[in-house]
Amino acid sequence: MKLIRDTWLVYARQLGLVIRQPTWVFIMLIQPLYYLILFGPLLNGLEGMPGFEAGAMETFVPGLVIMMAMFGTLFSGFGLIAEIREGVIERFRVTPISRLALLLGRSLRDVTTLVFQALILVLLSSPIGGLTIYWDGLALMMLIVIGIGLALSAASYGVAIVLKSEDALAPLLNTVTQPVLLLSGIMLPMALAPDWLQTVAKFNPFAYAVDAARALFNGDLASNAIWQAAVFIGALMLLLVFWSARKFSRAAA
Repeated sequence: MKLIRDTWLVYARQLGLVIRQPTWVFIMLIQPLYYLILFGPLLNGLEGMPGFEAGAMETFVPGLVIMMAMFGTLFSGFGLIAEIREGVIERFRVTPISRLALLLGRSLRDVTTLVFQALILVLLSSPIGGLTIYWDGLALMMLIVIGIGLALSAASYGVAIVLKSEDALAPLLNTVTQPVLLLSGIMLPMALAPDWLQTVAKFNPFAYAVDAARALFNGDLASNAIWQAAVFIGALMLLLVFWSARKFSRAAA
């Protein structure tokens, strides 16, 4: 019960900061909207090709939501570095608050913001791109978004505590995210890729998340990609939260 109470206290404080300064919540929507408006129409001519059987927007938007889940939470650690520099984490050493709650409260704040942004993007995709929304699948897809958000938010905070420098964090994240993004099939389905690239993509857990999101978004609730994504993203989330929690415990011990 103490962990739940402490997590709620940290979450409420962090969410309050977002509510008082909501500008960044909407700024983070700008890049996905650019892709939707300026890149999405380029895919209309690909309908019927491998990976686009359900339609251009029905294929592209779920991938765009997964991209938002990745990039919307992976860079959360920059804010923590500022708090470390200002001595915020240091001051928690004299408080009885759970060290795990320090991580979970922040990550849940990031996930709450992410879900709000993802829903806004999907709702805007209907009038802008002519997207047909399958609501049951969308609700289940949000569970994948939450899992990715928790995993990458926790990872970002853990790495931030280790590096303690924006100059080191930025190039590291960019180096890691670029191949993960390209091998996930977010921009174009991996069905269009050569066999060797599809084989490499099988080692990328986010590729399963993208496939599952597309299946759910189009009402294919029996797709194998769904349980595969649940296994890989769930395991990744538990691993990264556990690792980051240890880093938090040591930093605030």
